[in-house]
Amino acid sequence: MTRVLVVDDEPQIVRALVINLKARKYEVDAAPDGATALQLAAARHPDVVVLDLGLPDLDGVDVIKGLRGWTRVPILVLSARHTSDEKVEALDAGADDYVTKPFGMDELLARLRAAVRRAEPAGGDEGELVIVETPGFTVDLAAKKVNRDGKDVRLTPTEWHLLEVLVRNTGRLVSQKQLLQEVWGPSYGTETNYLRVYMAQLRRKLEADPSHPRHFVTEPGMGYRFER
Repeated sequence: MTRVLVVDDEPQIVRALVINLKARKYEVDAAPDGATALQLAAARHPDVVVLDLGLPDLDGVDVIKGLRGWTRVPILVLSARHTSDEKVEALDAGADDYVTKPFGMDELLARLRAAVRRAEPAGGDEGELVIVETPGFTVDLAAKKVNRDGKDVRLTPTEWHLLEVLVRNTGRLVSQKQLLQEVWGPSYGTETNYLRVYMAQLRRKLEADPSHPRHFVTEPGMGYRFER
């Protein structure tokens, strides 16, 4: 059974999450502050953490950093903070996704399920994720090939590297800074125009309708998400 750690100091939100999660057969632990959250995480080893950033004792970003010091558990941030900078800071610290308050319970639960699914192969063989199929094209990570409508798609090395990072994080919001540093190098972090240019090229080559992308989704001011 999947264990969820809910970290929030608003009792009504905790109550709503606990009721909805238990109704769906999740085991749930709850913490009202960052210190308790870190203690519970170490003692109970949750499968996913739902974390509010505005805690009474620690900033949520510090909690993320504390968790990332020893675990890769998926962290779904739940926060009333709306600015892109704050969201990006949480993602760069190691959060896997971000939902802004007020939120729809169905969306939150869908994001939580996706985070848990992505984490499942982590305990197995690194080579498990090899072929990624979408309705329009197939990505072969081992062979470094993309096939669309039965034909190989020619990608530049940079296009491939960008695609690979996004595909390996399927469903996860990848921050602009992370993409820039993984594809172009650690000295990059603000050249977002590079991302716009290369994402446009990937969409043109792989999306059925590049102007209304289905697979390469922009999260304005934050980053990009690959959806199958």
